Amino acid sequence: MTTEGHIAALERRHQELDRQIQAEMQNRQYDDLMVSTLKRKKLEVKDQLSRMQSAEAN
Repeated sequence: MTTEGHIAALERRHQELDRQIQAEMQNRQYDDLMVSTLKRKKLEVKDQLSRMQSAEAN
């Protein structure tokens, strides 16, 4: 996979995690642990994305 393709995949994953977080939080009895796990995954993806973008810029 090219760097651009990998970045695009990470961006899609980040957006999907954001949608999952929002959907879970819309639930009246949402699971705090699930939301925390999703947020942690989203942050990991964001970190990967930042590393990839900075590596591509160099």
